[in-house]
Amino acid sequence: MSDLVKVMIDDREVEVPKGTGLVETAASAGIEIPVFCYEPRLGAPIGACRMCLVEVEGLPKLQAGCTLTAQDGMVVKTAASSEKAAEGQNATLEFILVNHPLDCPVCDKGGECPLQDLTFRYGPGNTRMSFSKITLEKPIPVSPLIALDRERCILCYRCTRFSSDVAEDNQLVARNRGSHTEISTFESDPYRAPFSGNVIELCPVGALTSTQYRFEARPWEIQNVPTVCGLCPVGCNVNATVREGKVKRILSRNHPEVDGGWLCDKGRFTYPHLTAEDRITEPLVRGKLGLEPVGWDAALDRAEELLRGAGTRIVTALSGSESVEQAYALARLLRVGLGAHAAVLPESTSDALDAFRLPLSSIASAEIVVIVGDDEVADRAPVVDLWLRAARRNGAEIVHYGPTGTEQTGPGGAAAALHALTESGNGPGDRLRSAERAILIWSGGGGGGGARLAETAHALGLEGKPGSGAFHLPATPNGRGVAAAWAAAADEDESNPEPIGLLIVSGDEAAADPAVRVLAERAENVIAITMFHALAVGWADLVLPATSSLESDGTLLNLEGRLQRLRRTVIAPVPDELAWLSNLAGRFDVELSPHAVVVFDELSARAFGGVDGSELNGTASLPARTPYEAPVPAAEVRAAASAKPSDEHFLGELRLLRYRPLFSGPFVERVGELAFQRPTAELELSTEDATRRAIATGDSVVVRSNGTSIELRARINRGLIAGVARVADEHAADLHLHVEVVKL
Repeated sequence: MSDLVKVMIDDREVEVPKGTGLVETAASAGIEIPVFCYEPRLGAPIGACRMCLVEVEGLPKLQAGCTLTAQDGMVVKTAASSEKAAEGQNATLEFILVNHPLDCPVCDKGGECPLQDLTFRYGPGNTRMSFSKITLEKPIPVSPLIALDRERCILCYRCTRFSSDVAEDNQLVARNRGSHTEISTFESDPYRAPFSGNVIELCPVGALTSTQYRFEARPWEIQNVPTVCGLCPVGCNVNATVREGKVKRILSRNHPEVDGGWLCDKGRFTYPHLTAEDRITEPLVRGKLGLEPVGWDAALDRAEELLRGAGTRIVTALSGSESVEQAYALARLLRVGLGAHAAVLPESTSDALDAFRLPLSSIASAEIVVIVGDDEVADRAPVVDLWLRAARRNGAEIVHYGPTGTEQTGPGGAAAALHALTESGNGPGDRLRSAERAILIWSGGGGGGGARLAETAHALGLEGKPGSGAFHLPATPNGRGVAAAWAAAADEDESNPEPIGLLIVSGDEAAADPAVRVLAERAENVIAITMFHALAVGWADLVLPATSSLESDGTLLNLEGRLQRLRRTVIAPVPDELAWLSNLAGRFDVELSPHAVVVFDELSARAFGGVDGSELNGTASLPARTPYEAPVPAAEVRAAASAKPSDEHFLGELRLLRYRPLFSGPFVERVGELAFQRPTAELELSTEDATRRAIATGDSVVVRSNGTSIELRARINRGLIAGVARVADEHAADLHLHVEVVKL
């Protein structure tokens, strides 16, 4: 434990660990030191705004309080007890307000603005300035998502420090000098980065605002509903701002163990999908003239007819975005009511990983982190990438086994790479064994990843070290929770019916899966539970409207194994899934509550050790580790899986590596402002393969595969392994495992 020191602040003595920041020291004594530029999550303070001026005994001049740390015997006076400090803060605010526009009534920050609040408490009551204020062009588009009003900027540098020191995208900068300093991007290009929206929340004035929220609401007419983001397996804590029954913005809600207060742009800006033009708001039944809207009674009658007609010959395809209550309710209806057990579950993980459970924040303090998998961490779980960057800044060694990793392996080589880590003489493996704070991460590259990861972590002895752990990054937001809920509904083993009498497609993500489309072609009938008029509508016999995670009460299980409460932020234009599933289940003599709280209590006793739902309120805690139990043995690992692709690339063919970008999926597609973040139609090639084909970045290429060809733009990826062509899923729908690339 750190040595304790005594500090006197405004005649109050407080005892804190030596080195504690003076702002926090004062706060522990119930004293406020006002700040603008200071934000602990951004790293070391820089004292840019001078709002925190204090008087320190023994020093002749006022000091920036945020840059000071507690020292034994220190005597400090703030503006509350020092006339000199009060005069300094008053002058600082007067200087800040010299050219700051008096547009609070129309500023989006008005009513929740630190500058307003601190001016009221510490600033001058009137102005001595009689000249005109500077006016500048406004708003300046930093990106399609962010607008900049330069005359409001107080140059606190929070935004540029986030860009350079946290996200490390280095796109937002302060250019020019002195009074001409201004915030901008290089060459005024759009700020295109996964976490750009965080600068809006960091801005202590109304300089950086959201184009989606601009002029949409005022603080006194909104409500902030605490919930959890349901778009990736991290489960970031958020507040949904609601006005007149509509979601107007999404803000981060700091959970220091999960997200650290940061939020990716996908979680922040995709809420307009709730009001998409092609949203389905009433059931659709296929008739002689195609799909026709019907009432809910008729839709449930048709659903009952299809279910009874199929009997046990039913296959259910789940998206992994359902809440555990929705997945459990659907499973109870099908598995208990009809004896239909077959399901296409999203990529799940293994309960054996609970022996290595740690909060995500532990990554930042790791000594070594080894990532194994084909996918980029930023695409699967973006906030995990921020924790990795923090670990690197803190001196951790980061090793990545994959096609784009520091240790290059071919696609599908993740399992063999894990096996290699357990062998003596493997450098990263030996360092994982010896480190007290070692982290192992799986980021895709074949099935059974959770079981393989647990086996490797056990072989490395990670469960015996409290600072070490393992994380599986699922491809879907609630894959593990959905799998657990489905398994808890009944004990019988699953069977694969043939022929398929009825395919039930739950969610737009499952409907977009090529494997599910193949099942739909084989099925006699299809029921689609979906939000939008998209792919599933083309081959469904019955379409039942779905709801978003922002419109549902429920629970999600994140990649740590942490259960978190999902709260309904607005009333959906359609009934909640639990409501009509309860109605439908009653027709098959299955008792099922329409209320998420009741369903969770029943499910918790079966799958989650009887956790009380009230324990999930606020910032849910992480359960303790459980003893290690060996998972179901993974399939034998072939050594060839880790090898580089064969000489086929010398013959003109490349191994195709598909990936799912962060900014993809049905929700992103329906938000116009996010279009610039979506991946372009491009093919990534290694330097070696591009040189062999005389291809440069920007060239148009034709990609051929089994008689199919598409035209894409080439981009050289210097970190990509030779013999592999990398392309986003949405641009490779008809391509097969091996492709030929030819320059146009």
